Amino acid sequence: MVYLQGQGFKVTAHDVDDMAPVKTRHGVTAKVESCHTATVDGYVVEGHVPADLIQRLLKERPDVVGISAPGMPAGSPGMDGPRKDRYEVVLWDKEGKTTVYAVR
Repeated sequence: MVYLQGQGFKVTAHDVDDMAPVKTRHGVTAKVESCHTATVDGYVVEGHVPADLIQRLLKERPDVVGISAPGMPAGSPGMDGPRKDRYEVVLWDKEGKTTVYAVR
């Protein structure tokens, strides 16, 4: 939340005890699942997705459900520390098909 706010996004957080219904409602499958689920301008943002990729998504407007950094990759925004893993950021569509959008 702090990361996205620092990148110019207005963030409203809703703490919930059980994220499973939220993820199901937004079409988040196990293949793209991460810790946080957000929505922005009709898209789902799942996990620690870099702000520049969210901005790119909003500019390009592909026909997808959302964007995800599956899991909790070390070195992704909010997962700071000495370890920096290479990770994929993916898009997924209504059928659950994923496409690599960027590699970080």
